[in-house]
Amino acid sequence: MKNLITTFLVLFIVCMEGIAQNHKKALVGGTLIDGYGGLPIKNSVILIEGEYIKEVGSLATLEVPNDYTIISTEGMSVLPGLWDMHVHTMINGHADYTYWDKTYPPLLKDVIMPASAEQLLLAGVTSARDLGGPLEESIAVRDAINQGSIPGATLYVSGPFIQHSPYPGTEDFRWGVNGADDGRKKIKKLAEAGVDVIKLIDQDKMTMEEVKAIVDEAHKHNLKVVAHAHRPEEIRRALMAGADCFEHTGLSSAPSYPDDIMQMIKERTADMSQGPLFWCPTVEGLYNYEYLRDNQEELDNDSWHRGLPDSVITDIKNSFAHPDRLPYFQLTPSRKPTLETKVKQLLDAGVVLLIGTDSGIPMKFHSQSTWHEFDVWVNEFGIDPMYAIRAATYWPALWTGVADKVGTVTPGKYADIIAVKGDVLRHINILQDVDIVLKKGKQYK
Repeated sequence: MKNLITTFLVLFIVCMEGIAQNHKKALVGGTLIDGYGGLPIKNSVILIEGEYIKEVGSLATLEVPNDYTIISTEGMSVLPGLWDMHVHTMINGHADYTYWDKTYPPLLKDVIMPASAEQLLLAGVTSARDLGGPLEESIAVRDAINQGSIPGATLYVSGPFIQHSPYPGTEDFRWGVNGADDGRKKIKKLAEAGVDVIKLIDQDKMTMEEVKAIVDEAHKHNLKVVAHAHRPEEIRRALMAGADCFEHTGLSSAPSYPDDIMQMIKERTADMSQGPLFWCPTVEGLYNYEYLRDNQEELDNDSWHRGLPDSVITDIKNSFAHPDRLPYFQLTPSRKPTLETKVKQLLDAGVVLLIGTDSGIPMKFHSQSTWHEFDVWVNEFGIDPMYAIRAATYWPALWTGVADKVGTVTPGKYADIIAVKGDVLRHINILQDVDIVLKKGKQYK
């Protein structure tokens, strides 16, 4: 009898696991913003079978079969899973980079980077571009997530920064380039290791021959190049070399982009044979600093603790005990008034903006950064909410080359879907508390 009961329990568990793997779900009742930019679908119905979206419609057009589990989205906005196109999973808000880079490399692969990826996922970010990290660890964490071994946003990783010369103590995740041939070798090594994208910085300190060799070699391996835009000559050289995306508003406290750079940008956006010109302005960390300095309750939000040992949490907290004293932000009050002007220059020039945050920089946490970027775009800069949503769904998937799999709520694509109570087109900051998160059909929240 005991053996019979044991056998029954084993069969029951196997059966339940099979049902869970092939589970059919229906998201029913919410207002669907599918990522294409058209009118939202009221009283929407989304049928999900396993990892994929099977059908999309409304209560008036699509009946829910009896074998589907209904998840109510009544009163919610339903969206494609969000993307953050500029994160750093190897850092978690600690204010002393030199100390962090010296102390925590042993924990990056098994603790810190997985914690960052899971925090992104639970914030509704189902995909992220991870720009700058040690090669082996970046690949290992990305692959563990893809294999389902650990939970987290799907990561598209660059591995090490490519630059003229690494800063002392950062050689594991910053690779220097000495000549065009060396640049090509470094890109080939990254391509063979399996990175998804190349991160290029400080290109104004390289020769133009080196910059062009890096970009050309990356394109030869079907890898796109993401280039820093901190300084005028960085932008000029990356544009001339054919970089595929630019990061940050940059130019410190200068009030606007120079005329010659704007002319180069407009000439590039006018050439549709190359497709759109993409840019991640990453404004929220700078824009919100003074408020955060003077109103620190958000630093006590424990959402960024998830997955981190108490000792690391304490260390991070101690690093910003005096936010007003952080060297990283001392010029920020002068930079803040320039941000909106530069963003609007880019928009007026026809650039396609992408939501990216620089998440992980001092006092900026993976559980909070993305919705903050939305909030600044929409509520401070007056950018249309639908534009902002597409900048975190449709356009990132297209840029990354995976628009056939994710980025919109479309039959046949992965069921990367989030839902949040309220009207996100009216109140964009409700994204700070996403209610439902599905990735590849699996419900994480």
